[in-house]
Amino acid sequence: MRVLGIDPGLRNMGWGVIDVSGSRITHVANGVCHGVGVELGDRLLALFEALGDVLHTYQPETAAVEQTFVNKDGAGTLKLGQARGIAMLALSQAGLPIGEYAPNAVKKAVVGVGHADKNQIAHMVKMQLPGVKIFGADAADALAIAICHAHHAQSAGCLDQALAKASA
Repeated sequence: MRVLGIDPGLRNMGWGVIDVSGSRITHVANGVCHGVGVELGDRLLALFEALGDVLHTYQPETAAVEQTFVNKDGAGTLKLGQARGIAMLALSQAGLPIGEYAPNAVKKAVVGVGHADKNQIAHMVKMQLPGVKIFGADAADALAIAICHAHHAQSAGCLDQALAKASA
């Protein structure tokens, strides 16, 4: 299964692609889509087109996006939500099933605690994907989101198998 993780951002949208085979997770690629332009619409379009290129190049089978963290800056939260909407639109347009995870859930899945900092996340991503070259903190977060989604998908698959076996 090929998984695309996305860390939404209006200026920098991190992305990471992993392959999952059983319990084995391998790195495919990672990077950052840049929201360039002065106007908000231009930046959103740039993100949408760059993410479309990622989807076309790596052909993921499923994707995951981090949920928007609501903070004290309401305007900033709304802008982040618009970038997240662009990611959801691009993934839906590509016909991908989409998982959504809270930032603390991603951190807990990758680091083991829900309040890890960016350095801890990047370190644990490197531990789980040996030899990976990470193209910035946003890409590290996106890989963490993909890893979190892979763990949840595996758990759901095991549960589905157990339920099918129990009902047979």
